[in-house]
Amino acid sequence: MAKRPVFIALHDRVGVRESLIDFKWHSGFAVSQKQKSIQSLHREAMHHGYENLLEISSKSECDLGVALSAFNLKITTKKHKRTFTVESAFQGSKVFERGGPYVELFLQDSLSAKRDIRLKESGNLVKFQFFGIDYPNEPRTFFYDWLYINALVQNSVLSEQVRSFDGFTDIEFNPEKSINCQAHSVALYQSLVANGVLEEALKSPKDFLKLTREHYANQARTVTVQDKMF
Repeated sequence: MAKRPVFIALHDRVGVRESLIDFKWHSGFAVSQKQKSIQSLHREAMHHGYENLLEISSKSECDLGVALSAFNLKITTKKHKRTFTVESAFQGSKVFERGGPYVELFLQDSLSAKRDIRLKESGNLVKFQFFGIDYPNEPRTFFYDWLYINALVQNSVLSEQVRSFDGFTDIEFNPEKSINCQAHSVALYQSLVANGVLEEALKSPKDFLKLTREHYANQARTVTVQDKMF
């Protein structure tokens, strides 16, 4: 057995509801095994009222879910017109006690950027720096969400298609071991759209943080276990 969250966008305020689901885990590294686990997760989620879910990861059975993986989704900087994946941009923006940002990771493939040994040997993470702009590492998912949602908006076809889903999962995201999650970022994007504040949120990191501050403050308290909240 394993536990993974389902992320649901809130429509009455900016935020994301998380519900941890117990489901049968299919061990193994093969994509087919991961997809069996995804199917198991979604079946169990349906028993708790969560339907029309999209798995967002490179293991997704849906092409849209694969395209939305941070390993594949790309962002282009407005000023410098440079393009790289969300994952590479995120890893290359980390600033540690003893090094960083390692901006050369921007141009590496996502997997190589994530596995760069310096990310584990440079001490504690102190902030993010993306093209000269500093971003705090608290709230913990702020910079990742900001980066991912900006990339999603740049990909208009993907950002339109994702609006038709009611919830999102990421089989690779283990909340006991990881912090940032692409499925959470998509749900937060959907909430910003539903509340009519997406354009305002993307004016600047400061505006984004102002509109999402309540969500981040309540994030840890909104996680439920196999319980649909209304």
